[in-house]
Formats: sequence, structure tokens, C-alpha cells
Amino acid sequence: MPATPDDHSTGAAPAMDPEDALAAAEDAHLAARRAAPAQRGRRRQDGPAPPARAAPAQPGPAQPGPVPAPAGRGLGRRGLAVRPQRVAHLAAAALVAAGWAAVQGFLAVLLVMTLLQLAEGRTGSLGALARLGGVGWLLGHGVPVRTGAGPLGLAPLALSAFAAWRLARAGVQVTRAIRARRTGSAERALTVAVAVAVVYALLGALAAAVLDGPGIGVSAARAALNLGGFGLATAGAGALAATGAWDAAARRAPLVVGDGIRAGMVAALIVLGAGAVLAGVALALAGGDAAQTISAYRTGVAGQAGITLLCLAYAPNAAVWAAAYLVGPGFAVGLQTTVRTTEVSLGPLPAVPLFAGLPDGSLGGAGLALLAVPLAAGMAAGGLLVRRRPARLAAGTRPPAGTGSGMRLRAGAGLPTGARPPAGTRPRAGTRTPAGWSGLLGAAVLAGPVAGLLLGLACAVSSGPLGGGRLAQVGPAAGQVGLVGAGVVAVGAVLGAVATRLATRR
Repeated sequence: MPATPDDHSTGAAPAMDPEDALAAAEDAHLAARRAAPAQRGRRRQDGPAPPARAAPAQPGPAQPGPVPAPAGRGLGRRGLAVRPQRVAHLAAAALVAAGWAAVQGFLAVLLVMTLLQLAEGRTGSLGALARLGGVGWLLGHGVPVRTGAGPLGLAPLALSAFAAWRLARAGVQVTRAIRARRTGSAERALTVAVAVAVVYALLGALAAAVLDGPGIGVSAARAALNLGGFGLATAGAGALAATGAWDAAARRAPLVVGDGIRAGMVAALIVLGAGAVLAGVALALAGGDAAQTISAYRTGVAGQAGITLLCLAYAPNAAVWAAAYLVGPGFAVGLQTTVRTTEVSLGPLPAVPLFAGLPDGSLGGAGLALLAVPLAAGMAAGGLLVRRRPARLAAGTRPPAGTGSGMRLRAGAGLPTGARPPAGTRPRAGTRTPAGWSGLLGAAVLAGPVAGLLLGLACAVSSGPLGGGRLAQVGPAAGQVGLVGAGVVAVGAVLGAVATRLATRR
């Protein structure tokens, strides 16, 4: 039966406002998007679900609805698509991390320079202090600086260590920013190291270009080269540790190589630690002369603090020089000077409290006892080599999957402690057997060159000119210290490993 006009007047709904229609459509779209996961779950169990009921069509012009959200994007207010949070770009992350590391190093040097200005009884302008701070910052990275008194290239190793720490942290931060942490990818770690090194090299070149002028000469190319290499090494170490590539490479390396590198590093650290102790004791015994040197400046508390901070900045240099003194070749404090256990020849020295601890003459018999320290360091490294891993994997394989690394295994059996292998059985591949003499002695011999390389590198970075004239050569000869240290540590490591192995088998 056809509808009458009365039916239209009483049963039909009134026309909806266009804005209300748009809001209703958006609400329906949002409800459908939210219900989609639940509908998919029900569809797997009960079959396909009926489509969501859309809003009733209304007469009038078509109104534009909301754009459906693409896959992988969330929904914002009223169901509109929202762009996801982007991963930090490599270049931006490297710029921020390397720039912040450079700012921290510069501020540390600026503090020391400000206190040194107070020690001299004068206060310069902010621009002059900033220039001195920039020079000290470049000097901490081994960049030589030309001054009116001659070339200055003796890097304060305390500042160098601080800069290395901050750049290693920068490598870790950039690795996290690009989501490469715990990926085990050496390529991504290298990418992070190169990005940080490029930014750091550009900052060094920019600082050198700004500082180069009357009274101070700095090569921008040399600054870029030094800071780029410094950043590549330190940021690379941090990135390798963050990605886990360092651990993966250590697991793939032969056991003899890993043990030799570890033992050499232990021996080198023991020698450097002994040098630090010797330098501290010598300076403490000469505390009166050091105090007179500080009081000769006739400055206040701030100036004395500046001189003390300057000595602390070069304290690692003194520790390396003392280690070279223990190894045998010694070091020099100027041209035609020698400081070793059997000979001491010095000339006029700068008025620096750190030089108050230099010996006055040879030590005689006591000097021979000090030369035994590197040998004892090698023996300690060899003993630790045997005690740390008394057993090795048979047939060069790794333990089977599922075996805990913390389980204690009986040497030669691959069984838990307290259990004995059945009679007539032989250890399978992947079980632990006593380390052979060839592998043990090979690792002990390898420890010598590793320790010598590290000691020579430490001597190289702790040396440099301290002006023109007599002080154009300050520090130890890296080649001599490295060669002697390698031989002494190798002999000590072999003796320590053999003695410890024979003692543990009894």
C-alpha cells in the first residue's frame, strides 16, 4: 500500500545536520578500527563476521569523510592517521653525541685555564680564555700547537682519557639511536664510528681554523686528522661493545689468540699500575720541594688549585714515564738528558711541582730490584692465564647447546664436579679437557708482543715537545720500551704459566 503524506509527516526522521553527519561517520570509523582485532580473532574461530553497520545515508551533498589510516600507523584524535615516531637519523645522532662530547672536554680545559690565569695574577677577557681553552682541548688530542716559546705537543693524558670516555659513550648513544644495540653487527658499529669520527674531525678543523692567528698556530688538516682518528678508535670501541660485535669476534677467535691478548693486557696494566705507584711515592717523598714550587708562584687558593689541576692533568704522563723507568730504557726531560735506574742526567727544569719527584741519581742495587717488576708482571699474567681457564674444549669446539656456562666441569671429563667418567670412555668433542702445553705456551709467548705494543703506544702518546730549545724532547722512547717490555713480559709469562701448571697438577 503506498504511503500517504501523513505517514511521511509522522514516521520519517528529520534531516541530520552535515556537521553531525561527519562526526557520526568519524565515530563509526574509529569504532570499526578499534573492533578490527577482535573481529579478526572471532573470524578465525566462528567464521567471517558481518561487516560493521555504517551510518545511515542522509540526503544532501556528499560530505568528505576521514582518510583511512594506512597499515602500520596508529589513530589519533577522531580516528585520523598519525605518523609513527621516526628513528633518529645517523647524522643527527652523531652530530649531537660528538658535539656534546667536544663541549664537555672544552669546558673542562676552560676551567683549568681560568684557574691558571688566576695563578699568574692576571685575568684575561672571555675571548682570550676561550682561545686558551680551545688550544688546551686540541692539545689533549695530540694536536701540536706553535707558540712564541716553541712548539707545544705534550698532551695531558688525563684530558685525553676524559675525551676518550665521552666519545666511547657517544658511540654507545648513536648505536642506541639507530637501534643497532645487541645486533652483533660489526658493519653497523663501523658505520657509527665513522659518523662520529667525521663529525669530530670537522669540529677539530673548525676549532683550529678559529684559533689559528697571531701568537698561536694550529694546522686545520692536522687537527682534523688527529681528532678523526681519535674519534674513530674510541667511538668504535663503544659501538663494538654496544652492538655486541666485540664479544662475537672474541668468541670466534682461536683460544690461543684470545688468551694471549688477555694475558698481555693484564701484564701491561700491571706495569702501568706499578709505574703510577712509583710516581706517587716519589712525589710524596719530595712533597716539601713540590710545596715550595707552588708557593713560589705567590698566588691565592684559586691559583694553587689551577696548578694542582695542571699537575693532575699530566699525572698519567708521569705514570707512563715511571713505567718506562721500570722497564729499563727510562725517559728524557729535554735534549741530551736521561732518567733510568742506572743513570740520571738532568738539566734545568721548568718550575712545575710534578718534576719534584724526579730522582737525583742512579739507584744501584735497588734499581736492579725495580727492573724485576716487569718480569713479575709477566709471571702474574702467566699464572692467571693457567688459573682462569685450567681446561679447554676438546677438538677446538664449543660446549653443546643448552649447557650452562656457569656449570663447573671436571677437567678432562666434561662432567659435573664430583663425578667420574665411566671406565674406558674418552671425552667427546665439545667437552672440556686439560689445556695442552702447546696452546698454553703459545698464549704465554703471545702475551709479550701484546704487552710491548700497549706499553709502546702509551709511551708514544705521553711524549712530545714542551717548547723550543732543550725541552723539545720530553718523554720515553716508545720503540725501545716496547721491544724491551715485549721480551721481558714474554719470558715472565712463560715462567709463570709453567710454574703454575706444574703446581696445579700436583
